[in-house]
Amino acid sequence: MESSGRTFLGRLSVAIATFLAFAIAATAQVKTTTSTTEGTPTQEVKVDRAVVERVSGNDVWVKMQDGQVRHISHISSNAKVSVDGREIGIHELQPGMKLEHTITTTTTPRTVTTVETVTGKVWHVSPPKNVILTMENGENQQFTVPDGQKFNIDGQEKDVWHLKKGMRVTATRVTEAPETVIEHQRQLTGTMPPPPPLPIPSDAPVLIARVVVVHGPSTASVPPAAELPKTGSPVPLIGLLGLFFSGASLCIRFTRR
Repeated sequence: MESSGRTFLGRLSVAIATFLAFAIAATAQVKTTTSTTEGTPTQEVKVDRAVVERVSGNDVWVKMQDGQVRHISHISSNAKVSVDGREIGIHELQPGMKLEHTITTTTTPRTVTTVETVTGKVWHVSPPKNVILTMENGENQQFTVPDGQKFNIDGQEKDVWHLKKGMRVTATRVTEAPETVIEHQRQLTGTMPPPPPLPIPSDAPVLIARVVVVHGPSTASVPPAAELPKTGSPVPLIGLLGLFFSGASLCIRFTRR
C-alpha cells in the first residue's frame, strides 16, 4: 500500500510540475536565427501571339496562332498594353493589332537553415522525450527532445539520459528546409495595324505606259534564195563564134585582092 501510494504521489507531482511548467512559461526562451541559401535559378519563357479581331467594351476577341478565336471577357480597365513605347488601355485596341503575351517563369531553389539555441537549468527530465528547463528569467519551459539531440554540459556533448536536475545545459538544434520560389513576370506588347492606303483623287492624271516590243529578223522565217534553172548550153555560143571568125577571114581575103 505504501509503495502504491508513493508511486501515485510521484506521478501526481510530475503531472503538477508539468502543468505548472506550461502555466508559468508564457513565451519560449529560445534564440532562433534563420539563414537562406539560394541555388541557381532557372527561367522559362512562353510567348503567345494573337491578332485582335474585335473589341466590344471590356471584351476582346483575338485570333491565336493556331487559328482559334478566343474570347477574353471582363478585362480590367486598368490593364495596359505597351505599344511603340507608350501604354494604351483596353478601349484603345483596334482590329488588326498584333499582340504578344510573354510569361517569364523564374524558379529558384533555396535552403532555409534554422538554428535554435536554448540555455537553462534542468528542473525535470523524463527521458527520452521531455525535459523542463528553468530559463534565465526564472520561468520554466517544457521541451520535446528530438531523436539524437545532444546537450552541452560543461563542454561535453551528452544525450537526454545524462541530464540531472540542477544541471545547466545548452542545446542547439539545426534544421534545413528546402524550398522552391516561383516567380511569374507577365508582359503584354502590341503593334498597331498598318494604315489604310490613301484614296486616289478622281481628277488626278493617269500615266499610261506603252511598251513596244521589236523583234529582230529571224533566219528561220526567211526562205533561202532559189537557184535559176540551167536552161542554156555552151555549144551554140561556140558555133556562133566559129561562124564569126570564118566571116572575118573572108572579109580580109577579099580586101587584099
